[in-house]
Amino acid sequence: MKHFGFVKVAAAVPALKVADTAYNAKAIADMTEQAAQKNVQIVCFPELCITGYTCGDLFHQQTLINEAEASVSELLESGYARDIVFIVGAPVNVAGKLFNAAVVCQSGKILGISAKTFLPNHGEFYEKRWFWQASKAFNGMATYCGKTVPFGNDLLYAGNDFTFGIELCEDLWVAVPPSSGMALAGAHIICNLSASNELIGKNNYLKTLICQQSARCMAGYVYASAGWGESTTDVVFAGNGIICENGTMLAQSERFLMKPQLIVSEIDTERLAHDRKRISSFEPEHTGAYRTVNFATTVVEHLDLSRPVNPQPFVPSDRQQYHERCEEIFSIQTGGLAKRLAHTGCRKVVLGISGGLDSTLALLACVHTFDKLEFPRSNIIGVTMPGYGTTGRTYHNALNLMKALGTTIREISIKAACELHFGDIDHNPAVHDVTYENVQARERTQILMDISNMENAPVVGTGDLSELALGWATYNGDHMSMYGINSSIPKTLVRYLVQWFAETQPDETVRATLADILDTPVSPELLPAGNKGDIAQKTEDIIGPYELHDFFLYHTIRFGCTPQKILFLAQHAFGGKYPNHEIRRWMRVFYHRFFSQQFKRSCMPDGPKIGSVNLSPRGDWRMPSDAEAGIWLRELAEECE
Repeated sequence: MKHFGFVKVAAAVPALKVADTAYNAKAIADMTEQAAQKNVQIVCFPELCITGYTCGDLFHQQTLINEAEASVSELLESGYARDIVFIVGAPVNVAGKLFNAAVVCQSGKILGISAKTFLPNHGEFYEKRWFWQASKAFNGMATYCGKTVPFGNDLLYAGNDFTFGIELCEDLWVAVPPSSGMALAGAHIICNLSASNELIGKNNYLKTLICQQSARCMAGYVYASAGWGESTTDVVFAGNGIICENGTMLAQSERFLMKPQLIVSEIDTERLAHDRKRISSFEPEHTGAYRTVNFATTVVEHLDLSRPVNPQPFVPSDRQQYHERCEEIFSIQTGGLAKRLAHTGCRKVVLGISGGLDSTLALLACVHTFDKLEFPRSNIIGVTMPGYGTTGRTYHNALNLMKALGTTIREISIKAACELHFGDIDHNPAVHDVTYENVQARERTQILMDISNMENAPVVGTGDLSELALGWATYNGDHMSMYGINSSIPKTLVRYLVQWFAETQPDETVRATLADILDTPVSPELLPAGNKGDIAQKTEDIIGPYELHDFFLYHTIRFGCTPQKILFLAQHAFGGKYPNHEIRRWMRVFYHRFFSQQFKRSCMPDGPKIGSVNLSPRGDWRMPSDAEAGIWLRELAEECE
């Protein structure tokens, strides 16, 4: 089975007894077995978990050190000769010096022992009282559990298709954490064995720290900290298990739980590798400073994703950031349009208002801009241009919205002009083909451009990112403007923004009009309305659901995912909403249109970049107009084994 670069990892927080190494080894063994049953490939345990972190001066007792080593030996010999890699925190004696270390085990063997680089010596933690700080002088080999194994703070562990590194607790909190060098040397995943106590406000800082370090390293980060069972003589441990990937929290434990916890998720190493290749400031270095320990990667029979897959990746999922994110998007649009107006010396704009979602968002952004600039809203010239397919619903919504917002309204029917043009080009208007449709789109654009000249006002484009990706625009029709204010906002985000605007407006007419616009099917309205005057041409019936196309677009452009991986992710994201054959069907449409319509994007107007996915030929997306989609379509046709 293909696993698309996913590595299943776990942060384990066992319930321990201080200085009872046999009890702790049994707890570790039980959780390792539990992780193995979940097809976990790497499980990380807390710092010094074989003894308990809070042993204090007991670390000076040779009996404890001997029993810790014996308990690790029992772990290796007691039937845990599995492919799963489990990382155990233990005090390790090397050359007469005691180190706070992580023992990396697999298949009954020790792959290596990674030592802690930075030891705290402040507050309630005085590790230098018991342990030696790892340094290059100690990087070499160590005899432990009767075997000579690699030892030091310069080890990376390389599986078949991913590499991980290890740091311990305080290592993360220093100015330049060891994980930074490990990531630059090729580590896709960092495991942190920790014992960090709880203080007021510390947990939020810790989570931010882990997320930020995973983002700086463009890595997965697995953090396992001490929990129930540690001594509470002076401090309390909450049992934090955290898994992050490139700044995103994937999973976390419940704090202060009085029982063991196993936090499981998947790290997408393909995604991480893609970002590292794409971002030129991530320059691999110091590779010679690390030794590599090779191991065989666990073969996962069935990949069952536990990490969330957002079906609408362009739409913020955190409702707490709802208002902040929407205001930020409008501010970017406002800043772009305001600069263009200041540069050209214009104090007016022209845009076509259809009563649909895209022109509504563009109008709202223009209103926001003019309010910021303290220009009168009457300088926004909204033009509604009814044609053969215009329904009463969209027509009245366009008028009602412009009136409620206080913009200038112009109404110009395109029917007579189109009929003259049909005659000029000898086209039968009864034939409702692409010429019939595009004549209308280009007539509307001509009207807007001519009013632009009359009023010294740039035409603000209304087309969105989803339409650009699919080429769902008439070349030199609605495809063209002086400034495409929605050009990097996909359809799912357009709807989200209009919904937010509707919820935050005090004017009842504006709210009601926006609500009806949100409820109206997406349509270019270029074909005659139905017998009941309703919309006959529904875009999503023709090219497919926009939520699917936006999902395909995001994973294609942002992460360079293969068609089969996107199909796999879509099946998880939409949870059976669309059957597999339907997702494949619309993916074929997506790839065909995305490749064949690049010529429209190659000459698209300027517009502000909003998010991480943008198709401007001057910036984020430079693609030849004659590229073939064949290899993508062929892979999509293959069955994933």
